[in-house]
Amino acid sequence: MIAFGPVPSRRLGKSLGINNIASRKVCSYSCIYCQIGLTPVQTVTRTSFYDPELLFSEVEKHLQKIAPNDKPNHLTFVTNGEPTLDINLGKEIRMLKKLNIPIAVITNSSLLNDPGVRDELMEADWISVKVDSTEEDAWKRINQPAGESDLNSILKGIQEFAKAYNGKLHTETMLVEGVNDNLDLISQIALFIAALHPQTSYISIPIRPPAVKNVKAPDEEKLVKAWQIFRNCGLETEMLTGFEGTDTCATGNAYEDILNITAVHPLREDALHELLRRNTAGIQVLQSLIKQGLILEIDHNGWKFYIRRLFGSLR
Repeated sequence: MIAFGPVPSRRLGKSLGINNIASRKVCSYSCIYCQIGLTPVQTVTRTSFYDPELLFSEVEKHLQKIAPNDKPNHLTFVTNGEPTLDINLGKEIRMLKKLNIPIAVITNSSLLNDPGVRDELMEADWISVKVDSTEEDAWKRINQPAGESDLNSILKGIQEFAKAYNGKLHTETMLVEGVNDNLDLISQIALFIAALHPQTSYISIPIRPPAVKNVKAPDEEKLVKAWQIFRNCGLETEMLTGFEGTDTCATGNAYEDILNITAVHPLREDALHELLRRNTAGIQVLQSLIKQGLILEIDHNGWKFYIRRLFGSLR
């Protein structure tokens, strides 16, 4: 599975997802809030996952299956892992530009201390960099980085990238109760981000089932204070605290659509049923996938979510 969706995105409109990492999660972090689960293969070493020609071909074929009114606003590298671990990322972005659809990359920023990674991301039209903490202890608690990672080096890399990048730069900060929601920590994050001059700074909370079960969002009062702190630093700030909707594209193959999307993007119950309806498929497809052990049903905040079962991805 390489291409999926388009799925509704709170930041990107209709986003056709590109998973340039092999099916087993590979990441430099093992974030406690991650919707994909904990990281079985944790590394900061870049490698090749797919032949770039194959990736381009799969995206092109997927686009051909999509109805004209479902055409995506962006082609987005959003993976079951960290997309910059793909050593072919720069070449893939250049190839995909032939499709004349803006290219977005959502990165956890952990490899931006590598000048080569920064150069490759310059090719993209829209970049989101993650800044969950600028303080060592909170960073380790929330992101659980690979042992070789160094926070100061990463933060400097983010700064270097922001200075040189001419596309649309955005930041995202995930707040978790009792971990990085201290107001002093939030102020430090906001001051760091303000110096990057992003178009928008997003504050998000865990709204899908997290990797670690006791992970919770801060209360509403704390979120309002965080928003005010960001705004007082001159940042255009948006809160990503709500469900993005059920407007998920169907390709005509419900079985494949569910497997492809849930590998990187857990589907809430109402979104999944809408996807079945658009594919003119019955509930039997979902029941079959669960029975085969291909997807998991998880209860979270009063909703059922469905996620692809990935080997080694523990909850």
